[in-house]
Amino acid sequence: MSEPNRDLLLLDGDCGLCHRLSLFMEPRLGRGINLGYRPIKSDDAQNVISKFPKWQQKVDSVYLLRNGRSYVRSAAVIRCLLYLRWYWKMWFIIFWVVPLPIRDMVYRFVSKYRHLVFKRPEYCTFKID
Repeated sequence: MSEPNRDLLLLDGDCGLCHRLSLFMEPRLGRGINLGYRPIKSDDAQNVISKFPKWQQKVDSVYLLRNGRSYVRSAAVIRCLLYLRWYWKMWFIIFWVVPLPIRDMVYRFVSKYRHLVFKRPEYCTFKID
């Protein structure tokens, strides 16, 4: 079970792009960052999602629980940059100025075709602790 004050990134365990995101982030995390990863279909993740607002529980998306607040779709992905070292954090500001409907439109497009572009991993490689 996850720690109550720990930030969590909930990713699709069957998605190659999600695996690449976790593998990309892990060695680039800033000092002192304690980010947990969970496959969305895990019992732990489902327990966390059940506490989100109702509309977020029905979303097929990446989820981020940051400082007790939940984020989905592009808002979750962009906030992942805030966990990385300073030179990656600059990208957050650049992406954040793009209006949410446009960001989410791009997110949905990538989400729709991610399984065609990125191979499905044989097993979940997230660092689960």
